[in-house]
Amino acid sequence: MNIPLKAHASKPNSFTVLVRTCWNRRIGITLLLGFSSGLPLTLSGSTLQAWLATLHVQISTIGWFALVGLPYSLKFLWAPFMDRYVPPFLGRRRGWILLAQLILTVILAGMAFTNPLSHAWRMGILAFALAFASASQDIVYNAYFTDILRSAERGLGAAVQAGGYRLAIIVAGALVLILSDRIGWRNSYLLMALLMLAAVVPTCIGPEPENKVVPPRTLTEAVVTPLLELVVRRGALWLLLLVVLYKFGDWFSGPLTNAFLIEGLHFTATNVGVVNKGFGIAATIVGIFVGGVLMARLSLFRSLFYFGTLQGASILTFLVLSLIGHSYLGLVVAVGVENLAWGMGTAAFIAYLMALCDHRYTAFQFALLSALDSISRVLLGPPAGYVAQNAGWSTLFIVSALLAIPGLVLLVLLRRRIDDTEFRNAPRNA
Repeated sequence: MNIPLKAHASKPNSFTVLVRTCWNRRIGITLLLGFSSGLPLTLSGSTLQAWLATLHVQISTIGWFALVGLPYSLKFLWAPFMDRYVPPFLGRRRGWILLAQLILTVILAGMAFTNPLSHAWRMGILAFALAFASASQDIVYNAYFTDILRSAERGLGAAVQAGGYRLAIIVAGALVLILSDRIGWRNSYLLMALLMLAAVVPTCIGPEPENKVVPPRTLTEAVVTPLLELVVRRGALWLLLLVVLYKFGDWFSGPLTNAFLIEGLHFTATNVGVVNKGFGIAATIVGIFVGGVLMARLSLFRSLFYFGTLQGASILTFLVLSLIGHSYLGLVVAVGVENLAWGMGTAAFIAYLMALCDHRYTAFQFALLSALDSISRVLLGPPAGYVAQNAGWSTLFIVSALLAIPGLVLLVLLRRRIDDTEFRNAPRNA
């Protein structure tokens, strides 16, 4: 009697499916280009400001340099151009990424050979150009990984994208500051220029999207049509409102965390730097990857709900810290738990933004959705400061945790819409 052992053995188990999802060319390219996308951000921001400070540039002048980050908030304005026009090399997405990387390399080299003391205006212009080219790379990179990842890969893809992005921030921040004391600022920025140049390799070998789409034929179609495509969907306004509300609780108290730890609990700047920035970023990266791997087994709705619940509940660890007072162990636990949960929520949230995008207009729609998310960060700052000053830190964290609830309630109400959205724009081979 013939026993169909071969057929039985060829059936992959869930672990094998998970491994195959985790390790493929699309995920690898997403990680490498995530690093490329994150590298210029800090070099035009806090690292550049540190360079200026070491040269004893006036604080008022350094303050003006904060304006060079404006392109990151306004990138949706020129995103339609990158949907509409296709470079004559490497396709619709990779062509723009390559062009941005080459421009970024040249600008970083130019900054390396510019003296901020004697040529402050030139450095300011170069820093603004760096931010503009970096924001442009972000636009197309976000569109690219949204286009190439299959629906089952979105969670892990979002995780490795965010992980690569934050790893680049560490390299361009902490590593460059350390190197500047040993090889100087010029050589440190030249080294970053070489890293950016090396990033063209994964761009050139990256895969093309499996779904071939026709780009918009006019700028009107590139702007008006994707807007209409977003808002005419059934329940569209509620889906967009979820983008605003999902991280509402975190954005309320998050920006004031450093002030709470230093002013409220009297931790030193070193304590805050090591734990909240160093250990906190590491915990975020771990959370992002854990969330991404788990999403390979969970639906988009369940990932958003489970991770969003953890994200909101983790705020209460800072409430506990505010009640027990100055405790280094409490600081480590609160920062670790909150950042781990925040990273898991971020993986699910990025996957949600990807699912909302139509592949014909990914650059514009992803940039626009990201701008909606930033509304929370901008608008919640003043009321959060008022609550902390007048009602105390404990009240701030209670209100922050409560503000996570509306997004979770809306999420439950939209479950069917989210299930439909998850596969609506997925590649055919998903």
